[in-house]
Amino acid sequence: MINSNFHTKKQKSVFLKSFYAKSTLYLQDNYQTEDAMIQFETNYAGLTLKNPFIIGSSGLTNSAKKNKELEDAGAGAVVLKSLFEEQIENQGNALMHTTDFPEAADYIRSYVKANRIEEYLSLIKESKALCTIPVIASINCYKANAWVEFAGQMEEAGADALELNIFYLCTDPNTSANEMYDLYISILKKVKKHVSIPIILKIGKSFSNIPGLVNQIKLHEAQGVVLFNRYYRPDIDIRKMQIVSGHVFSTSSELSDTLRWTALVAGSIPGISISSSCGIHNREDVIKCLLAGADTVQLCSTIYKNGRDVIAQIREGVENWMNMQKYESISEFRGKLSFSNVEDPSLYERSQFMKYFSDHKA
Repeated sequence: MINSNFHTKKQKSVFLKSFYAKSTLYLQDNYQTEDAMIQFETNYAGLTLKNPFIIGSSGLTNSAKKNKELEDAGAGAVVLKSLFEEQIENQGNALMHTTDFPEAADYIRSYVKANRIEEYLSLIKESKALCTIPVIASINCYKANAWVEFAGQMEEAGADALELNIFYLCTDPNTSANEMYDLYISILKKVKKHVSIPIILKIGKSFSNIPGLVNQIKLHEAQGVVLFNRYYRPDIDIRKMQIVSGHVFSTSSELSDTLRWTALVAGSIPGISISSSCGIHNREDVIKCLLAGADTVQLCSTIYKNGRDVIAQIREGVENWMNMQKYESISEFRGKLSFSNVEDPSLYERSQFMKYFSDHKA
């Protein structure tokens, strides 16, 4: 209640003005007004995204209709389902077994490849016609020469960027680590000569020196890197005595490696965009990746499991957290806990593994 015991009207007027002024300040400090909007806009590999939520290359992004639905659900960009070099080669080889004419081999291979490429170019064009968010094309390849011309065609079809998902599982004991690095850089250099759109490399986490590889990728003018791709996971059925597929979808428990290397790369290799991928399922996972230094995150398994609505749920969760922390834009906290910004960078290093167990009580 407002005290009504005033000696004069002037005293009452002064009191009321002071009371309402203080009340207004209190409301401004404790409640967000409609005009105060959280800024989700981010830059990734030279592209401006309305938010950092990218839908990763998968069956989720294999049609223009699906991509438009993902945009409407809140996605900031989509990476089209990859065109797999190995898959095309296998398809061509399978068809070759149906003919007894060796001279038909080259024709069959060329036909299969041309047909698949034309389908992919149509996917780019149709997605660009429906979507206003960036459409990133994707090639899964393991040879330096196979996709040079195709990369140029993707740019002409309207792709905003190109994600090179270079996957080569080396099982040759005579191949050195340097040869594997050289393969990545060789593909990047050759594709770079034929396109002007941003090139992003999606790499695996099996390298001995990930920051070293990313540094080479940056020096050869790739605009971004995705940490990490998720390989096919084999398992063994002990009853049927067969090799079978392991878990298809990731879980949040796989996020640890993604966080570690996102933080290490962001803190030691400035000037290249980072998209965290693998193990990102909820708002906490997203916030952790952004704090570690990611410019964007790639969502995939969580959408398969929870549907497209999870994008809006994650966005709302991140926004609520930002309000509690009094952040108005992502740029205010991105990289706050990267390798170069934490008080004790060794917390991200492998040596802490033994310290953890030495301090842990059974």
